[in-house]
Amino acid sequence: MDDFSYISYLSDGAILKKIGSFIKSRRIAQHLTQDEVAEKAAISRSTLSLLERGENIALTNLLKVLRVLDALYVFDQFQEIRPISPMQLAKEDEAKWKKRASKSKKSPPKDDLGW
Repeated sequence: MDDFSYISYLSDGAILKKIGSFIKSRRIAQHLTQDEVAEKAAISRSTLSLLERGENIALTNLLKVLRVLDALYVFDQFQEIRPISPMQLAKEDEAKWKKRASKSKKSPPKDDLGW
């Protein structure tokens, strides 16, 4: 693993506790009770309580809670970034240059005799 951030050294349980703490602080910041969040997420209050304590719950329930708390942005890092090969970059640059060159070589007006 190339990620040397502190979180890579945490145990699974410690990461679950961090997630639970995040959920709880987000809920409290929005002035929502566990009952309100659980109802909006269509889960039981006890499931939400388990999540906030860092217990293991179903991933779909986590997604529901994050959606209710408007916190799905935490998954932005999961986007796949496909590297572009140097050959592909060169082809794209060549296409851009050809397009620019063709725009600059406009044909003269019909009534222009070229003098």
